[in-house]
Amino acid sequence: MPFSKANAKVLLAGRIFQTGVQILWKTGKILNRLLFLCANEQSTTMQAKITALGTYVPERIVDNHYFETFIDTNDEWIVSRTGIRTRRYAAEHEYTSHLCVAAAKNMVEENLVVLDDVDFVLVATVTPDQTMPSVATQVQDKLGLTHAGALDISAACAGFAYGIILAQGLIAAGTHRKVLVFGAETLSKFTNFEDRTSCILFGDGAGAVLVEAAAEGNIRAVVSGSQGDSGKDLYMSNLRKQINGVDIITDNKIHQNGRAVFKWAVNTVSSQMSVLAERSGIALEDMDWFIPHSANMRIIEALCTQTGFPIEKTLESISLYGNTSSASIPLALHRGIREGKVKKGDRLLLIGFGGGLVYAGLVVEWG
Repeated sequence: MPFSKANAKVLLAGRIFQTGVQILWKTGKILNRLLFLCANEQSTTMQAKITALGTYVPERIVDNHYFETFIDTNDEWIVSRTGIRTRRYAAEHEYTSHLCVAAAKNMVEENLVVLDDVDFVLVATVTPDQTMPSVATQVQDKLGLTHAGALDISAACAGFAYGIILAQGLIAAGTHRKVLVFGAETLSKFTNFEDRTSCILFGDGAGAVLVEAAAEGNIRAVVSGSQGDSGKDLYMSNLRKQINGVDIITDNKIHQNGRAVFKWAVNTVSSQMSVLAERSGIALEDMDWFIPHSANMRIIEALCTQTGFPIEKTLESISLYGNTSSASIPLALHRGIREGKVKKGDRLLLIGFGGGLVYAGLVVEWG
């Protein structure tokens, strides 16, 4: 068949089309690469910054004399062994979600922040209103945060620190820009008042921080870890009657092996304080304030003794509010701010530890 001009035109058109397809394919690869680099650049430059704090404690004040009416104890014994003088108890119809909402309102009042554009809510608690729905969804609804995701965190007394770490991750991933983190408990509703060694410890309260995307963050280092084989030493029972093959008391109340938890807490937290100092590039002695979970004043004193950190530069909430689990760190921080101790630019070392057993901590440059 003779090769005509028409055939030549068809062949030429085919080659032009093929070349165009190759150019488009290569251009698409380049564009995809540019989009990836832009997204990666955005996620690495946007950092997490704690911009606001709020707290709330219930109105009812319970002093140590309250326990003298039904267990063998007294004010002097409780203060000498725990450092607790008072704690707060939620009202009969006041639950963890209510405390969270009140803490958020306090945040707005004291910091003049806007929460309408919050895109994620994290609530650390072991005392939810219900197992399902989550407390976070209840808070999202009550605050009218129509575009926010919601998640509960079960990490006991380390929950608040875990919440900030998770918020930092959401912002670093570029998926969220404004996260509300709560630590809130109504432990009085889950306390075994027949156990004289533990019922004196617990109180109710809530704290919240706003974590936002910023060009320059203020979270300098984080740490977290767990020791699940010791779960039996501090627990609140639910469905299963054993933890790691060990029988437990199944009454839906808090139970703990005080000596075991004390020893683990002092050894673990003291070592992680050094880790946080190293990761942040700030020497431990150069930290302005140490804010541990307020489990027991004797634990805090032991930590300061073991690490050499001055007790005078340590903030606590145990004396006024008792052990409030995930709420204890924000309550201690807020107390330090109100008393004029914590100032803008101060370097804070926060670390929570508790049931799991778990721990989590961070170094923050405040303000």
